[in-house]
Amino acid sequence: MPIKIKAIAKGRPGIAGGGDKKYYAVPVMDGEMDIEALTKAIEKICTVSGADIRAVLYALVDVSIDGLSRCAIIRMGDLGSLRITLSSEGKATIEEVNAASVKKAGIILTPGARLKEMLRNLKFRKD
Repeated sequence: MPIKIKAIAKGRPGIAGGGDKKYYAVPVMDGEMDIEALTKAIEKICTVSGADIRAVLYALVDVSIDGLSRCAIIRMGDLGSLRITLSSEGKATIEEVNAASVKKAGIILTPGARLKEMLRNLKFRKD
């Protein structure tokens, strides 16, 4: 099934009023899958109970927090991997870079092989 897209106007950052606007394609979201929906979908394709599925998903969050807090890369097979990323101030010398240089941290999900394949095979249509 093709991904629905729509066009939105975006201005240029840093220019008052956005300057000349251009139109860009963005996906049209179609609902959500919360943990309950994920659990039910997983139950349909395997023999694990819903309670066990939820327990594993919650445990995955806990162990991912622990690993990421130690700056470990969390590899989850075909799902992909999680890793910490930083945004920091640029400094003139190596000696000036310290913990205070870090402005914020984030988490990057790098998709695994099957997710990358899904992305390569997506089809799109404008509504």
